Amino acid sequence: MDEVTRDIQGDIPWCMLFADDVVLVDESRVGVNMKLELWRHTLESRGFRLSRTKTEYMMCDFSPTRHEDGDVSLEGQVVAKKDTFRYLESMLQKDGDIDEDVRHRISAGWLKWRQASGVLCDKKVPQRLKGKFYRTAIRPAMLYGAECWPTKRRHVQQLSVAEMRMLRWFCGHIRRDRIRNEEIRDRVGVAPIDEKLIQHRLRWFGHVQRRPPEAPVRNGVLKRGDNVKRGRAMDRSAWRLAINVPEP
Repeated sequence: MDEVTRDIQGDIPWCMLFADDVVLVDESRVGVNMKLELWRHTLESRGFRLSRTKTEYMMCDFSPTRHEDGDVSLEGQVVAKKDTFRYLESMLQKDGDIDEDVRHRISAGWLKWRQASGVLCDKKVPQRLKGKFYRTAIRPAMLYGAECWPTKRRHVQQLSVAEMRMLRWFCGHIRRDRIRNEEIRDRVGVAPIDEKLIQHRLRWFGHVQRRPPEAPVRNGVLKRGDNVKRGRAMDRSAWRLAINVPEP
């Protein structure tokens, strides 16, 4: 795929490839249609075929003034429009929020928990060992991709509630037992998930800062966005404040 399309690939993030998945980004619907037709023609002239049923698009309407009508089409067939879609195990939303992604990660954590419930609910297994299993198998599933999240208080609260339910459950307690969260955490040796979230951000930030300025990973980091709509709690410095980085 990479070799066949080398001549038509754009810069990141306007064009991104992973295995047989392709992401095309443009500032206008016309631009997306032109790119899609170019890719279709290039691939199908080499014996490949773009899936008409799996191809979909999402419009991120961040501008308060710019609106476009019309459809995105693939050789005359209208492409399905989505408000959210899944890419590389992350859920993307048209408004740039992360509500769906947080719910998806919590569900992924519970799936891992249920797969190991035979061990986690076994009273013969030491609680410290259960905590170690949680740290190595369940929490990473819940925090996948979290280093780039622009989190709000409710997102951290949702993650914390899910985590404490898991920890209490494999300790054999419920909230009505009136055992403090700190005591449960001490028993299993698990730090609060909000602290791990900060560690993930700092580790990723350090990784990005060590890359040269021309590296693609630095294209979308710590950039100001002008004339962009944001929710009341979606301040552009939210992610920056979480890692204590001054404005440039």
